[in-house]
Amino acid sequence: MNHSRRDFIKSSSVLLGSLPLLSFERGIFEDKTIRVGLVGCGGRGNGAAVQALTADPHVKITALGDIFEDKLQQGLSLLSRKDANRVDVPENRQFVGFDSYRKVIDSGVDVVLLCAPPNFRPEHLDYAVRAGKHVFCEKPVAVDIPGLKKIMESIALSKTKSINVVSGFCFRYSKPNREIVSRIHQGDIGEVKSITTFRYGGEPTHKERQANWSELEYQLRNWYYYQRYASDMIVEQSIHSIDYMNWILGNKLPVSVSATGGRQSRPWDRLGNAYDHFAVEFDYGNGLKGVHFCRQQSGTEPRNSVEVIGTSGYSEVNIMRNYTIEGAKPYTYSDPINNMYQTQHDELFAAIRQGQVINDGDFMVNSTLLAIWAKLSAYSGQRLTLEQVMASEEELGPDSDSYHWEMEPDTLPIVRPGLKSFV
Repeated sequence: MNHSRRDFIKSSSVLLGSLPLLSFERGIFEDKTIRVGLVGCGGRGNGAAVQALTADPHVKITALGDIFEDKLQQGLSLLSRKDANRVDVPENRQFVGFDSYRKVIDSGVDVVLLCAPPNFRPEHLDYAVRAGKHVFCEKPVAVDIPGLKKIMESIALSKTKSINVVSGFCFRYSKPNREIVSRIHQGDIGEVKSITTFRYGGEPTHKERQANWSELEYQLRNWYYYQRYASDMIVEQSIHSIDYMNWILGNKLPVSVSATGGRQSRPWDRLGNAYDHFAVEFDYGNGLKGVHFCRQQSGTEPRNSVEVIGTSGYSEVNIMRNYTIEGAKPYTYSDPINNMYQTQHDELFAAIRQGQVINDGDFMVNSTLLAIWAKLSAYSGQRLTLEQVMASEEELGPDSDSYHWEMEPDTLPIVRPGLKSFV
């Protein structure tokens, strides 16, 4: 399956929030309980399930799936405390194992929340879409280019089935972000000439190894430290900032990407095989550049910002703090800041209830592509074009259905830039 830069741009859309709502079979859920299944009962998955319950009084959680029994039971307990009357998950709809996603999707749910680690996302989304389920899909949607191509096929199929696909790119569901981006799109700072994004923070939570854990279990409980399951921090976490840039630029793809990165603070003999910092230049041609900096280093100053310079003004956003435009048309957002995570589910379930469709698929794909592209450039030490990156055949691990507890864990080395060939 070959994808050129022209194909990506042709399929992209200029987006102000989520994609426009498109009509389909009206009234099907007007007076019906919406049954929701959760795949991945970690912190983000449990949070998504709580938000689903909050979004619509006739939502019920009816199935849970995870690879770990203890995580499933923790999730069930948390959700039951939220609203026991709307959490109907008996033992025969509590699924544990690498195939639990299939069992959740096949259990009679209307909506599935896909919140397992991202290496599993391509097969999970494929199965959900083929089964005709509405989807909340956490970011990122893949860890490598072969996986991303599977996602592209699922998104194309979802459009033919009028399935809601709402992404975990939560910045797009923030009211102040939407207001700022709308004003940029309508020309309030003139022609955009550069975008700089920062995502600085500390180390992710680490779960100490237990005596009865295999190496594979240890890795999967600390998956965000490993290339096989997370790709790297720029793909797993900092992708939010890259998605913001992609949003402002209307889902347009750059001509080339040049990046660097490394591992400064983390020890090399433990805590996985991912980097703890990246710096990236996205070159869009004609002088337009996007620049992104990210790090996960405890004890350093945090920052989560987006700065956009135009020909007649500039915008400065510090996430959850201030949202301003200076120049010919100054503006400061002063209304209350919404819970963007909750808004994702409010809009998803409202669309389902009203017989409408939100499909975030195009920007889900392109933002994930941009993050993987940056990682591969940093790892190889090479400036990469779209044609080059889309030709990558590197698969970081097996597909979901090949996982079992006796398999080899991730043994990929920490990459030294310039010593790894681009594959």
